[in-house]
Amino acid sequence: MLKVFVRCLTALILFASGTSAVMAKGYDIAVQSDPEDAEVYLNGNLVSPTTPAIIQIDKKTASKTMIFQCRKDGYETKSVMVAYNKKQLKANPTVYVKLKKAASEDLTQTQAQNRPSATDPTVTIAEASQRVDRHNAGTTAMEQAIIRWYFDSDPRGARIYWRIISSVPAEVKNTNETYLTTTPLEETRSFNIHGLTYDNSRDVTVEIKVSKRGYEDQVKRFNVRQALDQQEISGFFELVEKEVLPEE
Repeated sequence: MLKVFVRCLTALILFASGTSAVMAKGYDIAVQSDPEDAEVYLNGNLVSPTTPAIIQIDKKTASKTMIFQCRKDGYETKSVMVAYNKKQLKANPTVYVKLKKAASEDLTQTQAQNRPSATDPTVTIAEASQRVDRHNAGTTAMEQAIIRWYFDSDPRGARIYWRIISSVPAEVKNTNETYLTTTPLEETRSFNIHGLTYDNSRDVTVEIKVSKRGYEDQVKRFNVRQALDQQEISGFFELVEKEVLPEE
């Protein structure tokens, strides 16, 4: 009887261990660089001393925007901001990083620029100051990050407007309201805010206004830095009917 109990207990422990392993399992993301033998950092943390590499990502980290960074002596550090859905993660995606050789006379300065930013260690000093520029579009990691936009209202059919509110107008200008569409709105788009950097994005806000005839206007504001980190900017508006004053 004792042997049977021990066997059952052992089987239960093994089953629980296996279950925990399955529950804790995340995703594998391949990282390749050109040239190879570059260090790989994920969100500011060293995850592989060389490339190519297979990086195991836990589900919580994989569900958010991730910043992969490759560093190699003699080359400029390059970061890639990625965001995957579950289907893409299950397919074991590959992050490819093309490194640019640093000029020998500028090597010391390049190495200094490749150090982590004092305000945010997940990006380098150089990347923290990269700006979105209409004359050099698509070169910053922020422009490559896809953000989910979702807004709805009750009742639906309300007009959606958005504008930029900046605490650093010398870098990112405030804008007037721009009409988007009517509720509901669900789409993916990147931020294309001129003058925006990952460093100053915490000082920039997106204001969303919803307007419908017969109802009070409603406004919500969203921090750009938080939206980048969460890969989403969304909200629901419960519209309130305007009070009709009785005729005298």
